[in-house]
Amino acid sequence: MSLNDKITADLKAAMKAKDQVALRSIRAIKAALLLLKTDGSGEEVTEEKEIKLLQKLVKQRKDSLEIYEKQDREDLASVEREEIPWIEKYLPEAMSPEELKTAITKIVADTGASSMKDMGKVMGMANAQFAGKADGKTIASLVKELLTQ
Repeated sequence: MSLNDKITADLKAAMKAKDQVALRSIRAIKAALLLLKTDGSGEEVTEEKEIKLLQKLVKQRKDSLEIYEKQDREDLASVEREEIPWIEKYLPEAMSPEELKTAITKIVADTGASSMKDMGKVMGMANAQFAGKADGKTIASLVKELLTQ
């Protein structure tokens, strides 16, 4: 079942259940997917692009949440807080920190990286391998930690 089919089915279920949080979240995803498909590039929307889009939506909401909390806007923060789990539901299961560290250690060993000069090479491979399964900030911090030891 494609992402679009899952979203359509969940949208129908949310409408029947009159779940306003789910409706708002799913409609946001559906709108972002529609914009991606009609961006004028003529490229086909792949699963990888869909995952990147979902990650972007989650990141936007986390950034907004952080800003709203700093400004004491609980009314706006609660909306963002409610939508994040709904969007994350469509992302692949995230890797645990232990699995990620093991995998990055293997990449460092495979590339022969030994200093911070090699960080770009390691990050390129890691980001390609863990797309949708790990956050870029987490990957970068683990790579830095391993290369500075």
